[in-house]
Parts: sequence; C-alpha cells; structure tokens
Amino acid sequence: MSPAATTEREPDPRIARSRRVILEAALQELGEVGYGAFRIESVAARARVGKSTIYRHWPDKLSLIASAFETLHEEETPELSGGSARERITRILRHVTEVAGDSPFSACMPAMIDAAERDARLRRFHHDFQAAARQPLVELLAEGVEGGEFPAYLDPQLAGSALLGAIFFRRLMTPAPLTPEEVGALVDSVLGPG
Repeated sequence: MSPAATTEREPDPRIARSRRVILEAALQELGEVGYGAFRIESVAARARVGKSTIYRHWPDKLSLIASAFETLHEEETPELSGGSARERITRILRHVTEVAGDSPFSACMPAMIDAAERDARLRRFHHDFQAAARQPLVELLAEGVEGGEFPAYLDPQLAGSALLGAIFFRRLMTPAPLTPEEVGALVDSVLGPG
C-alpha cells in the first residue's frame, strides 16, 4: 500500500482534535447562552479557530449542535455487554444520572427543551436524537421481558419512559437530581424487585 493511500484512510489527529474542541465549545456555548443567543462566532472564539473552519464542516448552528450531541453522546455510551438485562439497564441509568447531573449535556438540557418548542427543525432533531438514545434501554427491557426476567405485561417503551422520566424530572424540576446510588431503587420501583 502506498503512503498516499494510508494517509487517506487514517484521519489526521490534528483535525480530529480540532473537531473535538469545536464540538465541546459548541456544547459549552449552548449551555451558557441558550439556542437563541448561540453564535458560530462565539464557538469559534471558544475553540480558538476561525469561523471558516467551523463553516467548512457545519453550515449552520443546528448542524453544529446536532453533530456535538451525536458525536459526544456516542463516545460516552456505557459498555452494555455482560450481565443480566437488569444489570445492563442499571449501568445505562447510572450513566444517564451522571450525565444529567453534571456534564456539558446537563447544562444544555434546558436550552434544548426551550428551543425545541420554538424551532421545528430543532424539535425534529431533539425528538429523533432522544428516540435513538433511548433505544438501547428499550431493547434491554424487551430482552428482559422475553427472557422472563421482567413481567410479561411490562411495556418496554412505557417502562423506558418511566425510568428516564424520573431522572429528567428530578434534574429539571427539583433541586436534587437523582444520583447513581438511587438508580437501584428506581429500577426496583419500575420493574419490580430483582
């Protein structure tokens, strides 16, 4: 294989680093100023890159925010192999409580919810993103029902909404976010004791 062919296949680490810095800066900006006041110029200043660098990869603020959510969410997804369905569900929910409690995503949640009510394109992205992020949990719930680990009457979609809903309710509507240590009790409350 020629050196040129190798270069084409392997991403330049400088580009990957620059991209990550930009995506992290976008989440910081969204969390601090909200969607309405979000500006590509401010993200460029935070990331210490030129505006043209951002516009070369993302044509507008929604595409930049969507890329930040999708890329950084994918990187932070917990390991789901090994263990019972209940154990893997508990791992997912502990991860969600950590993200919802204190992370760049946590700071962005109120901004995304507010903006989704005002912008149809953002609402579509937000709903699609949340549905995709919820899917592994729903699949594990279905697996648990099929394997007899959870009651046959359990609706995986509804149970997934109940589990995640408790976490997001506590984060957005109370002064005390759900902690990873409380996840076991939440799982038992929704799915029954293990």
